Amino acid sequence: MAFTRATGRHRRSGRPHRTTARAAGVAALTTTGVIGAAAAPALAAGPAAEQTGLTPVLALGDSMAAQIEAQAAAQKQAAEEAAAEKRAAQIARKEAAEAAKKAREAKERAAREAERKRLDTYVPPIAGSYVSTGYRAGGAVWSSGTHTGVDFHAAGGTPVQAVGAGTVVEAGWGGAYGNQIVIRMHDGTYTQYGHLSSIGVSVGQTVLPGQRIGLSGATGNVTGPHLHFEARTAAGYGSDIDPVAYLRSHGVDL
Repeated sequence: MAFTRATGRHRRSGRPHRTTARAAGVAALTTTGVIGAAAAPALAAGPAAEQTGLTPVLALGDSMAAQIEAQAAAQKQAAEEAAAEKRAAQIARKEAAEAAKKAREAKERAAREAERKRLDTYVPPIAGSYVSTGYRAGGAVWSSGTHTGVDFHAAGGTPVQAVGAGTVVEAGWGGAYGNQIVIRMHDGTYTQYGHLSSIGVSVGQTVLPGQRIGLSGATGNVTGPHLHFEARTAAGYGSDIDPVAYLRSHGVDL
């Protein structure tokens, strides 16, 4: 009986040692990485995933990735919107510039058309008057034997106006014509205004239709105050044409 107890005590003291050794071996295998491939199924399973902390880390990673992706998408959308706004602004500026250019060109065309109409406008030499002596009328009063122009009825001092746009080429004494003015018209023809009591323009001056150039009178070879008016193809005497037909061809109602 005494032998048996001694033997039992010896075996019991060896079991904790083997357990400790097994634990140390498992630890060693775990450290070297072998346990992951060769361990028994019970050991390979290890602790539950919830206990390792891997699930929260993966969830946090997914959340950050989603946020980064959303931020990238928002930045891309913002960049696209900014680019679209920039293109729209460029288009708007281009359209505004084109509209301004068209408006400017239209204004310039209107101004040119208005100027053309003004230059092409003709008026009678004395407003509200009438022809008292016609063109080519005969008589001893004219040195050529015929009237080289027409006479417009006018009392002394009546305003005389340029019949159209042109440039003054003569302004002064004209012999039998008395005080006279000769204007080279915009279309290249000439008009003459004679027997004036006063002259209001000078040579080289530009005049416009209806502009006052002097006052009617009775200077030169006359029997009374009136306006002698001629239309000519050249500046000098002898190139006269029918003044009434001339004025009517330019729209003047006589």
